[in-house]
Amino acid sequence: MSTPVFATFGCRLNAYETEAMKRLASEAGITDAVVVNTCAVTAEAVRKARQEIRRLRRAHPDAPIIVTGCAAQTEPERFAAMPEVTRVIGNADKMAPGTWARLTPDLIGQTERLQVDDIMSVRETATHLIDGFGTRSRAYVQVQNGCDHRCTFCIIPYGRGNSRSVPAGVVVDQIRRLVERGFAEVVLTGVDLTSWGADLPAEPRLGDLVRRILRLVPDLARLRISSIDSIEADPALMEAIATEPRLMPHLHLSLQAGDDMILKRMKRRHLRDDAIAFCEQARRLRPDMVFGADIIAGFPTETEAMFDNSLKLVAECGLTWLHVFPFSPRQGTPAARMPQLPGDVVRDRAARLRAAGQARLAAHLAAQHGRAHRVLMEAPRLGRTEQFTEVAFDRDHPEGAIVPCTITGDDGARLFA
Repeated sequence: MSTPVFATFGCRLNAYETEAMKRLASEAGITDAVVVNTCAVTAEAVRKARQEIRRLRRAHPDAPIIVTGCAAQTEPERFAAMPEVTRVIGNADKMAPGTWARLTPDLIGQTERLQVDDIMSVRETATHLIDGFGTRSRAYVQVQNGCDHRCTFCIIPYGRGNSRSVPAGVVVDQIRRLVERGFAEVVLTGVDLTSWGADLPAEPRLGDLVRRILRLVPDLARLRISSIDSIEADPALMEAIATEPRLMPHLHLSLQAGDDMILKRMKRRHLRDDAIAFCEQARRLRPDMVFGADIIAGFPTETEAMFDNSLKLVAECGLTWLHVFPFSPRQGTPAARMPQLPGDVVRDRAARLRAAGQARLAAHLAAQHGRAHRVLMEAPRLGRTEQFTEVAFDRDHPEGAIVPCTITGDDGARLFA
């Protein structure tokens, strides 16, 4: 093994942090290790991580296996008890250069197996200047970490800690550097993105950051924001949606449910009418806006009528991209102690939500036929529209280029041009 092997589970933020860890490991001279960056969002995510650790041990019998990420933070002893695991490192420690500098071959298995500190004591978000990942066209920039909210189903605050923001000046400098390296699009990422700025002097809001980036980095062709909590969208963000063509017309919303009683039991901060009103307002400001959303199927105590409200929300909000999560109880959360639904009911409701999402996607794709788009190329014959819809071309284009085109058809999953 000449370079470390990395396995990543979960969100884009985890993927971003894996890229940062690759750089930290390289700078520390680590060549012989397997690193597993885990996710804790569902019990299934934890199960898959443990399964992958066993597989990696079989594939690399002599390499030390380092486990980190949200599941390692929330269940450190469980991973340390696995005979395949050499070291468990917490979410804060994994981003510290000193952690990797100490992982030399003679120390990696000799020092304490657990290096997991109290994540709630972390007050700053580590910033790492990475050159993007996934493609040479789009870069992801972490601007926030952690979450101050305590939704009853969510374990993530205990894996990520409290909300903390990267200062605007640091964000702008990083984006400017990425644009100079040729990236046409930047995506702002975080655990609770709309809480950005609450812990900074003068308490700026996400909309202030977006407008500052677009003003101070004029050569940035496209700015995209990842998942947001619509109830926390500030006036400056709404103004940017209305007036900034370089801010892409695609928002992924943390909705979770469409029934008011379930939203209350989830300890969410919005009602179904709030979600509908936000989508209507955003679409008035930007008629080409499309929405994705996270929705949980089969939350404890959810009746068929309550589920039907979530199903109706797909059309009422005009959602295009659905991330459907069958409810999975996470030990230590209030929802795990609520009356659970039978597994077959949860799976059935998840399937019905996915079918509704597929129908909405099919309608969106059909509506693009004959329309003009500017597509950011991710591969010679593959790119994405401003609305993040995938487009396949019949001839090559330079990766990273923004190509004007007319949509000619679709296959139910992507557009053709």
